[in-house]
Amino acid sequence: MSIVYTKSAGLTDKELHYCPGCHHGIAHKLVMESLIELGLFEDAVGVCPVGCSVYAYNYMACDMIDAAHGRAPAVATGVKRTHPNTPVFTYQGDGDLASIGTAEIVHAAMRGEKITTIFINNAIYGMTGGQMSPCTLIGQKATTAPLGRTVEQAGKPIRMAETLSALDGLVYAERVCLTDIPNLNKAKAAIKKAFTLQMQGAGFTFVEILSTCPTNWGLAPLKANQWLHENLVPYYPLGVIKDTTK
Repeated sequence: MSIVYTKSAGLTDKELHYCPGCHHGIAHKLVMESLIELGLFEDAVGVCPVGCSVYAYNYMACDMIDAAHGRAPAVATGVKRTHPNTPVFTYQGDGDLASIGTAEIVHAAMRGEKITTIFINNAIYGMTGGQMSPCTLIGQKATTAPLGRTVEQAGKPIRMAETLSALDGLVYAERVCLTDIPNLNKAKAAIKKAFTLQMQGAGFTFVEILSTCPTNWGLAPLKANQWLHENLVPYYPLGVIKDTTK
């Protein structure tokens, strides 16, 4: 029998710790496959901060650095500036990137740092117990918003791809999701383009991935996929947000 599929060589053999239905494992796979297919894997350096992805260095087989909460863009900046020919990426969640790390990501984008950020947006703090994040939807319940987020109390959720796209240093931003094969293919194409532009020296590149969090959403995995399409996608529309290279 012929082998039609094997695990990406960019992933280790360690068993994932993520909850059933979580999209982090899929995202890891797409990032590693992209680096391998572009011939960048051997030299790549990834930076992960605190969050559900904090143990990504156990699963991604390229060189990885564990940064303090929210500080991945600063660490990645240091790596890229000292090794300008190295493919460098950050892998961050919405609680990390859009909250404690807002200043770091904004200034990295403003400066046009030649790094790539993979932003996992599941609209909630996953690792720490389901608190409201800056990306939690209006009406969405969280441990710190048991009756649902309100505009009066917390304002509207921030659209990070659109926000960063207002900065001149960002050259490419696209929002994707991982709920089915067509969307996986689009997500991988976006990740590959982001890395390609980085290595061309174009500037800062950003891929936002809408992801499920079945545990903290209180939904079964399939229901979580459906909820993502019915609720996250209308507020966070999929597609290219900015591309200065066209």
